[in-house]
Amino acid sequence: MKLRISDEIKKSMEENVPVVALESTIISHGMPYPLNVETALEVEQKIRELGCVPATIGIIDGECVVGLSRQEIEEFGKRKDIVKVSRRDLPVIIAKKKWGATTVASTMIIANLANIKVFVTGGIGGVHRGATNTFDISADLQELANTNVCVVCAGAKAILDLGLTLEYLETFGVPVLGYKTSKLPSFYSRESKFGVDYEVDSPEEIAKIMKEKWELGLNGGIVLANPIPKEFSLDEKEIDRVITQGIKEMEKEKIHGKETTPFLLSYVKENTKGKSLESNIELVINNAILGAKIAIEYSKLLSK
Repeated sequence: MKLRISDEIKKSMEENVPVVALESTIISHGMPYPLNVETALEVEQKIRELGCVPATIGIIDGECVVGLSRQEIEEFGKRKDIVKVSRRDLPVIIAKKKWGATTVASTMIIANLANIKVFVTGGIGGVHRGATNTFDISADLQELANTNVCVVCAGAKAILDLGLTLEYLETFGVPVLGYKTSKLPSFYSRESKFGVDYEVDSPEEIAKIMKEKWELGLNGGIVLANPIPKEFSLDEKEIDRVITQGIKEMEKEKIHGKETTPFLLSYVKENTKGKSLESNIELVINNAILGAKIAIEYSKLLSK
């Protein structure tokens, strides 16, 4: 597998400077240009301001790149031929030497190969509503079951069946931690009716859990659910109503598979008059700040 790690990240890791992984799907498939590029660069800047190095991950001409340059991020924001890449797609996109935007699952794989243990995203994928009939379950959950990366997110995407997603993660031994909350955030909203496994109160505590988990040989990731800031939180019932309507539209248009999430997110954006997009941006920035703090504490533990 071709893996290109930027010189800055190589040097940082040699000098024990903490590194935070970032995905590229949010750039290519999550937001319109140029807002996608502006957001990606702002997220990187927030991580730098806290003393960490951002590692945005993507695939360029079949090469897995850890640490996209500013110019490469710009390309990911503009190009229309970039494939959304999860675990199943990785070997094909690499062999065909195409450009690929990494999802939660594939970013975890590549981050782990580069020995980066903290990854910041918006929301994880999970069990889709109606999955008891469709079996539509994101590959993110199996990656979390197997790959040693802590994923800082605002919970699972609100378009999912949160209860079944939690059940799936429990079955595979994935801890779902709530940062200063006992309730699972539902992406756009600070809470849902579901609880997390454990509430944690500091980046230091999270870093200790990461270290203990992997030193025990308990392979697999950790979900750290970080609620969206209060001022950008949307009403849970209203969002749920919009999503339910969006699912009906999706079924009418016979959309399924990897096109499901982009369709529903676009529908939600349109029917919240853009408020969901603003919330999406703010929650990613909020997660980046927390992720950087965790990476710093984890780095300290490893250097003892």
